[in-house]
Amino acid sequence: VDMYGKCGSVEDARNVFDKMHCRDVVSWTAMIASYGQNGHGKEAVQLFKKMQQKGVKPNSVTFLTVLDACASVAALTQGKAIHAGIVACGLESDVLLESALVNMYG
Repeated sequence: VDMYGKCGSVEDARNVFDKMHCRDVVSWTAMIASYGQNGHGKEAVQLFKKMQQKGVKPNSVTFLTVLDACASVAALTQGKAIHAGIVACGLESDVLLESALVNMYG
């Protein structure tokens, strides 16, 4: 998933992701990043929501990735909800997340 995303082949990344039997936070984050890095910020945010609905807890890398996607598509409402999730997880003092929040709000 990560390799296809970094090569710009989001469709191939999604095909691999969809065929995975067991998805963890790493695979979800890789697919979210694939969307975000290739100009599909809305899809990245939608997939983040789906990940949460499936009960997969985001980590700091997931939050960082989806915040960047929010910033790229000016999704302030979703970004605020993600910010609340960061606080709820106790990650608000993470320097990288703080920087991503400034970028998203800026």
